[in-house]
Amino acid sequence: MISDRKLEHLLLCTHSDVEYHKKTGLNDVELVHNAIPEVDKEKIDLSTSLFGKRIDAPIIITAITGGHPVALKVNRKLAQTAGKFNIGLGLGSQRAAVENPELASTYTVAREESPDALLIGNIGAPQLEQAQEAGEMMDLDAMAVHLNVLQEAIQPEGDLNTIGYLENIQNTTKTLNMPVMVKETGAGISGNDAQLLEKAGVSAIDIAGAGGTSWAAVEKYRSPDKNMGQLYWDWGICTAASTVEVSQSVNIPLISSGGIRNGLDAVKSLALGADAIGMALPVLKALELGEKALDHFFEQFLQEMKVAMFLVGAKNLEDLRKADLVITGKTREWLTERGYNTKNYARRSSL
Repeated sequence: MISDRKLEHLLLCTHSDVEYHKKTGLNDVELVHNAIPEVDKEKIDLSTSLFGKRIDAPIIITAITGGHPVALKVNRKLAQTAGKFNIGLGLGSQRAAVENPELASTYTVAREESPDALLIGNIGAPQLEQAQEAGEMMDLDAMAVHLNVLQEAIQPEGDLNTIGYLENIQNTTKTLNMPVMVKETGAGISGNDAQLLEKAGVSAIDIAGAGGTSWAAVEKYRSPDKNMGQLYWDWGICTAASTVEVSQSVNIPLISSGGIRNGLDAVKSLALGADAIGMALPVLKALELGEKALDHFFEQFLQEMKVAMFLVGAKNLEDLRKADLVITGKTREWLTERGYNTKNYARRSSL
């Protein structure tokens, strides 16, 4: 059953080793220190707008769960946190509730608990015929269509026919009465694919790069064949490279996620061109420790972001996009071979 699988995924992510072994690529990104920043740290403004809604920081708790009674408690707490800090929240795939309306409350609790928060729904690319019902389930600001071909390839019950995905996404952007965002689930999105998605009419892209939760790893635990999940554990485009590729290829909002674990990671991603950042696993693990731990996680995260912005002389996100940075190592090698210019970032503050 889908509901049982949702619970299994939740438990595996919380208690098992499911993260990529290779890095996000963000270690290859060095922000250039500003010794005379001329900024008052206490007045640094992290606010931005996404899908027409103002948020106090460019952070989205990306899709975690739903579709199992246990998920109701998780989504309630996450929604309360999103409301408290005025940040975004993404729901897990709503497929389970479309097929079994008794599970709808595990998702709708998010809007009930946080009536003003930026709330993003979720449906899988193979189930786009359910997008309308998912969109009508509650008041949503956008619908995320998730791409998880790596997970499907490893999953025992995976859907391996992707013919028509792009056309179905395009049809959904035309018929659904809300912005449609496309998000990967941990293997990244290339600049080439981002261009196709922009042409298909999507309003935003969440790259979900390699470096965070590996769904090949998650499915390895569930599959009788352990070899396949182990072999493809680290498959994907790292978060830093994917962020650069997509930011240099399209003109729609970009959410950078996949292994972002602290405020410095977040600021690096934003400086590379993201409009917001997303996190799931570290939020889930903080929640496991209790409400106070979850609040502390975000309070600390926001302070870490402000310190990084202070050190590069950025009083707001607009300034941050002009801050100098240097891309080194394997990430630069990847981007150079792929034809992306990494030197654009190094002295842009003087342009």
